[in-house]
Amino acid sequence: MATVNFLYRSTKETANLVARLLFRFNDNDFVIGANTKENVSKVYWTKQHKKKSKDILISNKQAELNSKLNKIENHILKAFDIVNPDEVTKEWLQTEINNYYNPPQQAKSVPTELIQYLDHYSDVKRNDVTESTVKKFNVIKQLLTRYQTQCKKTLMIIDVDANFKTDFEKYCESKDYAPNTIARALRFIKTICTHAKQNGIETSYQLDSIKVKYLKIDSIFLTSQELEKIETIEKSKLTDSLENAKDWLIISCYTGQRVSDFMRFTKDMIRHEKNKEGILKPLIEFTQKKTGKDMTVPLHPKVIEILNKRNGEFPYKIADQNYNDYIKTVCRIAKITQLVQGSKRLETAPESGIFRKETKQFQKCDLVSSHIGRRSFASNNYGTIPTSFLMYVTGHSTEAMFLTYIGKSNKDKAMEMTYYF
Repeated sequence: MATVNFLYRSTKETANLVARLLFRFNDNDFVIGANTKENVSKVYWTKQHKKKSKDILISNKQAELNSKLNKIENHILKAFDIVNPDEVTKEWLQTEINNYYNPPQQAKSVPTELIQYLDHYSDVKRNDVTESTVKKFNVIKQLLTRYQTQCKKTLMIIDVDANFKTDFEKYCESKDYAPNTIARALRFIKTICTHAKQNGIETSYQLDSIKVKYLKIDSIFLTSQELEKIETIEKSKLTDSLENAKDWLIISCYTGQRVSDFMRFTKDMIRHEKNKEGILKPLIEFTQKKTGKDMTVPLHPKVIEILNKRNGEFPYKIADQNYNDYIKTVCRIAKITQLVQGSKRLETAPESGIFRKETKQFQKCDLVSSHIGRRSFASNNYGTIPTSFLMYVTGHSTEAMFLTYIGKSNKDKAMEMTYYF
């Protein structure tokens, strides 16, 4: 049977008490000691602790310390009861005492339910992704929640297989989701299942064989000729708000940046550097909001024209939704109204409040949004400016991603090479 007692083993006036574990094993007696964090004075321990005292302060201290020591003793004896005595050493005892003061945090069990794991994945990735990405997580979570309600069962990670893919696609199609929206949701679901697999969660043997295909959608961008139409709109045809939006649209098409970045541009971000010919060139420096990447982008003469007419200032900032509405109007005034194939969010029924992307022919001005500037920059300059430079400005990490972004195929790339033969 093991016992625990406490000793004052220091020559100092105050010190931490030592816990001493005594036990017998294989006919041998063992005495092992380790330090506690209970600090007392030598005078108190040797002359006051074990004697009855009429001093209320000393009595209270005795009761408090005895309570702490009893808890430490119980902790050590419980740990001793479940360990092989062969393993009991000074290090073992010190570890157990440390565990008493700082109990090991019990690891949270990783969820095996699909939607719960999505929450877990979102928490894990929260510091690595942007706010907009977190919102996308939540959108897919809501979609999965509705699907799970219709299925009338709790979806598990292991349920994501070929049958799930087929049934999930049918459900989304019945709710008028666009094919590429369904594909993005499936790709994300597969991603979180793969993440779960890496954390030891059992997944379907069919998970890796689930393939997601995207439909090719025509890339909508403003050509150089259309940009010229916009630039030359008579000022009398535009309100101040539309003129302001028009200038931002031109800036976006010549800098290739997202609305979250170019709408933050100020003249203080501009500096001038000499090029190889010794000519001062204007550059704008900023940090991309989505990627956190520090950027230095040259300013096109068209951007400088806008700054010059505004006394060196950028247009005033406007809300994203207002900007989207205004530039559609600007493009309509510029007569960019030809029918083109594209996708647009439309209400499924009047006053339903439910919107889905619909792909068909629309007037081009109605398909213009804040993203068109970045795509126009990449598309108009492809084949003129080296692709690596364009990728730096747009932020694409691979050429394949860049070419897909501007709607170029392998055939297009091959045809570009014929100019060199």
